Amino acid sequence: MSGVTPGGPLSGWGRAAASVVLAVLGRPRLWSLALFAVLRLARPGWWRRWPLLPLPAPEYWRFRLITAYGGDGVGTPSAQDTVAFLRWCRRMRALRG
Repeated sequence: MSGVTPGGPLSGWGRAAASVVLAVLGRPRLWSLALFAVLRLARPGWWRRWPLLPLPAPEYWRFRLITAYGGDGVGTPSAQDTVAFLRWCRRMRALRG
């Protein structure tokens, strides 16, 4: 993994979303995987809470960053890491049949 860009846990939502969109925009084969990944990470019942976006709970997002990168769990994954993760998801899907 190439790294995480520092930033606050909530201020990082915009950067994280932009990172994912930019990383996936030129790779149409990853679009559906990105959508499914966003929905899997989203907080349960996200459509009932403002903002009406499929965002993960801040605590869960921080946990995922800590387990992926170590440190304090604050920041935004790089575009390279996002694409690598989505390609890994595609390979795992293919293995499941």
